[in-house]
Amino acid sequence: MLELPNKSLGQHWLQDEKTLQAIIDFSGVEVDDFVLEIGPGLGTLTAALINSGVKVYAVEYDKQLAAQLPSRVQSPHLEVEQADILQFNLAKLPAGYKAVANVPYYITSAIVRRLLESTNPPQSATLLVQKEVAERIAAQPGAMSLLSVAARFYANVSLGPVVPARLFTPPPKVDSQVVRLDYSGPKFRDIDTKTFFRVVKVGFAERRKKLRSSLSGGLHMPKPEIDNVLKQAKIAPEARPQELSLEQWHALAKALGV
Repeated sequence: MLELPNKSLGQHWLQDEKTLQAIIDFSGVEVDDFVLEIGPGLGTLTAALINSGVKVYAVEYDKQLAAQLPSRVQSPHLEVEQADILQFNLAKLPAGYKAVANVPYYITSAIVRRLLESTNPPQSATLLVQKEVAERIAAQPGAMSLLSVAARFYANVSLGPVVPARLFTPPPKVDSQVVRLDYSGPKFRDIDTKTFFRVVKVGFAERRKKLRSSLSGGLHMPKPEIDNVLKQAKIAPEARPQELSLEQWHALAKALGV
C-alpha cells in the first residue's frame, strides 16, 4: 500500500523512473561513490541510486518512513538514519561524499546553507526543488538574493531537468527543477566569511530599498558615510541589493571593514 504523504513535511512522491534516472545522470555520481540522500521517503530515488552502484546513507526525518526504508530497498549498500538533516552531524560522513535529495520547499534554503557551510561539505549537491527556487539559487546579478549569493559564494551552480508537477504524488502546485551545486570553497580568502555575510544579510534585509538605506539602517551608519563606502567599492549610490555581483559584495565588505 502506498504511504500517504505528510503535507506538513512537504512530502511529494516521485516515482517516474526516467525522471529518477535523469536526476542521477545530472548528479554525476559514479560507481562506489558515497551518497548522502536527504529525505528518501518511499525510497524510489534510493533504489535508483543503489542500482547505479553507489553507497547510500539516507537521512529521513519521518520515523515511520525511516523504519520502513530498509525493507523497501534491501541492499548492503544502504544505511538509514532517522534524523533531522539540519541537526545531522555531516562530519561523520567520509570526505568527498555527494548529496542527492528531493527537497521540500520550506526547508530548501536551510539545507543549502547547512551543506555548503559545513566543515565537511559535499563534493556536490544535486537537489530537486521547486522550479522558482532553483532559478533563485542560480540567479545572476539583477535578480540575486541572499540564497543565490550564498550558493555562488561556495559553489558552481548549474540547472538541470525540469520535472512537471504531474509526475508527483500528490502533484504540487508548481513544477520542480534539478539544481546542482559543485563545491569550490569560499570564493574570497581575504575576508572573514562571517563578515562577508553580515554585510550581505544587512543589504538584503529590506531588498525593496536602495542599498545605501539598508546599510545605513542595519549598520547604524549615516548615509553620507555609506555613500563614501559605496564610492570606494565602485558601487552606484542608487544600487539595490539584487543588482550586485559577488565581487561587488566582496568589495563592499572590504570597504566597510565591519
